[in-house]
Amino acid sequence: MDNKRKELKVTAIRNGTVIDHIPSDKSFQVINLLNLETYSNQIYFGTGLDSKKFGKKGIIKISEKYFADEEINKIALVAPSATLIEITDYEVTKKEKVHLPESVYKIVKCFNPKCVTNIQDIPTRFKVITDHKGEMKLSCHYCEKTMSKENIEFL
Repeated sequence: MDNKRKELKVTAIRNGTVIDHIPSDKSFQVINLLNLETYSNQIYFGTGLDSKKFGKKGIIKISEKYFADEEINKIALVAPSATLIEITDYEVTKKEKVHLPESVYKIVKCFNPKCVTNIQDIPTRFKVITDHKGEMKLSCHYCEKTMSKENIEFL
């Protein structure tokens, strides 16, 4: 008989946010873009975890932190399959999938070195589009160049 423990129990957070269903290869990118490495409250994270839906996934639990729309937009650009779960007093108060925004402002740098946003002090602005293959891309409002997610650099 196999009585080996196959799961690790992690303390529940009293208040904060859980980011679940992150593609495994994007877990550390999400941590970095949200500047969680400088956050002083408890953070639990796992990557390469088994997921029935995705095969492998990442999860991040952040105590005492709720995200603004701008931060949620960053998560959606990197991990469009992610789910945000808000916890208050150990209870789930909100659970929803992130959604790609129609546009993003001041959070992504244009990859075109000649774009006016890279020459003058003008905030960036992009339209979020999907190409014929279903891939997410960003179209610069100013120079009209389109960049793929591989070229996204956050400000």
